[in-house]
Parts: sequence; C-alpha cells; structure tokens
Amino acid sequence: MSVYNRRAFTRLGLAGVFALGGSGLAACGRKRDDDVVIDPDADTATPIDPKLAAQEGTLEWAVSGNWRNAVDKGRDKYRHPVEMLTFFEIKPKDTVIDMWPGAGYMTEILAPYLNKGKGQYIAALIEAGPVPEEAAASLEAKYRAHFDADKKRYGELTYAAFGETSGALAEADSVDCVLFLLVIHDWIAKGIAEKAFADAFAALRPGGILGVEQHRADIGNVQDPGATTGYVQEPLVKQMAAEAGFQFVAESEMNANPKDDKDHPFGVWTLPPQRLTAPRGQAPNPEFDGSLYESIGESDRMTLKFRKPQ
Repeated sequence: MSVYNRRAFTRLGLAGVFALGGSGLAACGRKRDDDVVIDPDADTATPIDPKLAAQEGTLEWAVSGNWRNAVDKGRDKYRHPVEMLTFFEIKPKDTVIDMWPGAGYMTEILAPYLNKGKGQYIAALIEAGPVPEEAAASLEAKYRAHFDADKKRYGELTYAAFGETSGALAEADSVDCVLFLLVIHDWIAKGIAEKAFADAFAALRPGGILGVEQHRADIGNVQDPGATTGYVQEPLVKQMAAEAGFQFVAESEMNANPKDDKDHPFGVWTLPPQRLTAPRGQAPNPEFDGSLYESIGESDRMTLKFRKPQ
C-alpha cells in the first residue's frame, strides 16, 4: 500500500469517517439532486424521451443507439447514463478521459456522442507492466479492435495509459472531464489511488470536472485497506479528491441501491453483471445458487462530482 493510503486510513478510522460526512449512509427514499425520489424496487431504466432519442448528437440518441448490445442496455437501469453524464456536465464539444474503461460500456455511449459534437474521447487503458497481464492485454486488444474498426461512429479515439509508472494522461490543463467509473477499488488495491487523483487533476483545465461512480461501503466500519470486496467508503473518496486539490461540488443518489447489504461471499463481483460463483481467479462453481444476488441487482453506488478550482 502506498504511503498515502496508509496515512489516509490511519486518519479516517471510525471517527474520521463520521467527521467527513454521513452522506454514504444507506437509507431508502434517498433523493437525486433534482428531488426525484429513487424507487428501490424499480426494475426499468429511466424512460428516454423518444424525440430526444431521434435527434442525432444528444445523449438520449447515444444511449438508445442500435450499436449498443443488449447486455449493456440492460445495465442502464442501474447506471442511469443519461442522468449521470448530465450530472457530470459533459457537453458535445468536450474532451473527456475515461479511466480504465473496461470492455467499453461507457465508450459505446460517449464516443459517438463526442464524435458528433466534435469533442474528443480519450481512453486511459491499463498500463502494461514489464510482464503484461494476459487478461488486461486481451481486453485491450479486443477494445481497440472494436472501437478502431468504426471511426465513422466512434471517431478517432485517443489512447492513454494509467498505472504505477505511467506518465501524463493528456496535456496539462486541457481536459474538460475525467471519469472514474467503478475503478477506485482496483487502484486502492494496487496502491495507485493517490496517483489517479493527481494525474486527473493535472490533466483537467481549471474548472474541469472529475466524475466518480463507485461501489459504496457502509459508514461505520474501518475501510478495508485493500478494498478486497470492491466497496469503498464515500468519505475516503472525498478525502482523496480533496488532498489532490479538488473541490467537492455535489453528489447524487441516482445509482443508489438500498437492496445491496454489501455482504456477499465473493465481494461485489457476486452481484450482476459479473455474477461470480467462486472467488476471483477460481473456476466457477455450478452448485452455487446466485438467485438471491440476482434479485439484488447491481451494487449500491456513490455518484460524486468534483471540480478543479478556477
């Protein structure tokens, strides 16, 4: 673990967690910033205005796109992409860095949207080490092959790398928004969370936005220093951002899930969409009954917005 993480966890403890705020406490009936009550039993995505979906270049058009696969569209009810990207103030002409975009759930939305608006999508992929991880290398190869094959739709993607020894994500003070979407737990585990916030701060223009979506641990326990369950306490994320120089702007409960009690045998990966039936790295267990976890849906998440000071 990095010096920063040891210091952060030592300072936070239980008292520090409460001192930094109780907004991460799980509760039913929480509200989004627009005062729309989140129904914890809702099982459908927020309806998209068909008129906006028909207008090329809108977020609604990008989310409704027939190029998106059914699996990704099925996740929209948990991730609320139109609302979340609007909350992060992303505009068509913006330059946006998506950190460790995985298989490309958000790329399928943002790349066409920014391409139509003459903006720029930057995919910050996992930095290859001296001995590249086979899974990461395979994921990157598939990602590049898919998105580079259709430049008319996705535009000319720009690639960067992020990891322990990676350099700048982009030219300093040049980016409008950086996205940390369900990745902070991985960086804590690798001891590079401090670097992620610092690199994002350097790339953002003054006034630029850092948007965070992250599996949220309950307040009241000491943060697992390795984030081995995938859940991270909200006050810790806010503290890391503040120490990097960011100003906290707002939070939304759009991605909250009160059904998620965070008590799962294989961490957050027991839940959809991973649906693990055995510990990570082990062979699936065909006898494991995942029906309970399927009924929970995807994880309870914080959705936070930070700004680089003007």
